[in-house]
Amino acid sequence: MSQWYPLCELNQILPATGVCAMVAGKQIAIFRPQDDEQLFALSNIDPFAEAGVLSRGIIAEHQQALWVASPLKKQRFRLSDGLCLEDETRSIASYPVRVHLGWVEVCT
Repeated sequence: MSQWYPLCELNQILPATGVCAMVAGKQIAIFRPQDDEQLFALSNIDPFAEAGVLSRGIIAEHQQALWVASPLKKQRFRLSDGLCLEDETRSIASYPVRVHLGWVEVCT
């Protein structure tokens, strides 16, 4: 059964950045591309480097979609669904995320 987990207040995530949270035993990267309530949640584990680093990646736009580039090997993952641009077989998990009463919540 899925459950919503409160993580932090929205204003604790700066626009154009990502943060990492441990949720139900999983490292989840939360991205806030702009100064609004639009958020994305992906696995924080870079499948190419096998390291928890994606929350520190660079957010960019490519082909009219938002992506995060791994800070290690530079592969790009689409924020909306975790698709890997360079290798679809290495795509990562994405999670529902929302702002509820000013708090960021992730569902696993």
